[in-house]
Amino acid sequence: MAIKHTAGSFGGKVASAALMVAAMGTPGALQAQQASTEAARISTLEAQLNQQKALMQEQQRMMETMNAELQRLKAAQSATQVATPAPAAEDFGSDTDGNAGKTAQKLSVNVYGFAMADAVYDFKRVDPDWEDTLRVTTIPTQSGLYGNDGNFTFSVRQSRLGVAGNYGDDVTFKLEGELYGVGSDQGQTTLRVRHAWATYKEFGMGQTWSNFMDIDIFPNTISYWGPTGMVFYRNQQARYTFPMGEDEFSVTLEDPSTALTVGKFASTPNCDLPNPPPDCEQTESNAADVFQSYNDIPDLAARYRNNGDFGHYQVAGIVRKLGYERLDNGAKDYEIGWGINTSTALNTWGRDQLKLQVAYGEGIGNYMKDGGIDIAPDSADLSTANAETVPLWGISAYYDHYWSDKWSTSVGWSMTDLDTTNGQGPDEFKKGQIAQINLLHYPRDHVMLGTEFLWGQREDVNGDTGSDYQIQFSMKIDFDTGDLLMR
Repeated sequence: MAIKHTAGSFGGKVASAALMVAAMGTPGALQAQQASTEAARISTLEAQLNQQKALMQEQQRMMETMNAELQRLKAAQSATQVATPAPAAEDFGSDTDGNAGKTAQKLSVNVYGFAMADAVYDFKRVDPDWEDTLRVTTIPTQSGLYGNDGNFTFSVRQSRLGVAGNYGDDVTFKLEGELYGVGSDQGQTTLRVRHAWATYKEFGMGQTWSNFMDIDIFPNTISYWGPTGMVFYRNQQARYTFPMGEDEFSVTLEDPSTALTVGKFASTPNCDLPNPPPDCEQTESNAADVFQSYNDIPDLAARYRNNGDFGHYQVAGIVRKLGYERLDNGAKDYEIGWGINTSTALNTWGRDQLKLQVAYGEGIGNYMKDGGIDIAPDSADLSTANAETVPLWGISAYYDHYWSDKWSTSVGWSMTDLDTTNGQGPDEFKKGQIAQINLLHYPRDHVMLGTEFLWGQREDVNGDTGSDYQIQFSMKIDFDTGDLLMR
């Protein structure tokens, strides 16, 4: 079978294909095709983006709806809790099965404190019971009273241990002690209580810082005693604090211990005292028994404190009934003591602070850091003498400077000045001053190494003065366990 080729039809198809190939092969056609492709891709991406935007908007609307519902439920819950009567008493004991440890509110307890060692060189000599610290009232005004050759001593008496905690937000407690013996243990390394304090809501009771003082102006020094003219007293008390936001206002009733001196009568021969017994013999004087203090009502102290970005300032006042009686003739009376204490800690730059205090009062010596007395005889005539309050000024000015996170310096001066009575003895304390400067190093967390230089001066009623210099090197390692019950 013969195959026929039609020249006309075949040639036309070939010509058409050639024309198409030629057309596709031109640059203009290619560009047109590419532009069409890119436009299609852009259109697709825009559509996908619009879909994502719509999805995100829907999710945002759902989140807003859920948050509104959550806030509504919280408000309803709070209203229900307020409307529900509180239980008559909270159970801090064990459960009905006798299993200890079940409490109505979670108990938090931490143990804290520090071990501290001091090396002290006294260039002169103070009372041997106080040789590891410079307390101005222990400086002798008589040359050579305790020796003149200087003295070196080691001490660990500043070491401290405490336990603190809380039950929820309403109940707090603290029990803290140190090794610095005073009173009958003066000069000894014996344990004594610093704080035994508990609070329930706004009410507190126990032993802690007096409401008349401001502990936050105590400088960053290492000597135990520090500023002589500072109001500084831990006292047994009952306190109520009024809620005032960031500010504070509190009122206390405090233990009314009275610092009393018999003045010039301390050296009066026994038989020269009023109303001596018929068989009196010239033995040791019992003039200390002529005047005795009594305290039948607590001291009343009030404090207002303002806190802000600048630091804080505080104003405190106290009123006291200082009772006294003469055991020789039965006379009994009282004087009113009072005082005002103003203080502030001002932030300067960085962590630096300027700490200032000015206090004045009559019969507030018992609340001072050192040197004060409350009442003294108003006359040298024993037959007519009564007791009167002793006016007192207390001034303290210190600056705490932080060179860096690892170095700091505190420098300052403090003074106590008494207006004495006519019946005080010539060798009794009249005025005291102390100045300090130190350099402290913190090589790592919980470790402090430091050295401090101190100068102190004492002046007696008769004008005699005595001064002393000490240099101290200390190392302190502190610790705080955090909440032991969280472990």
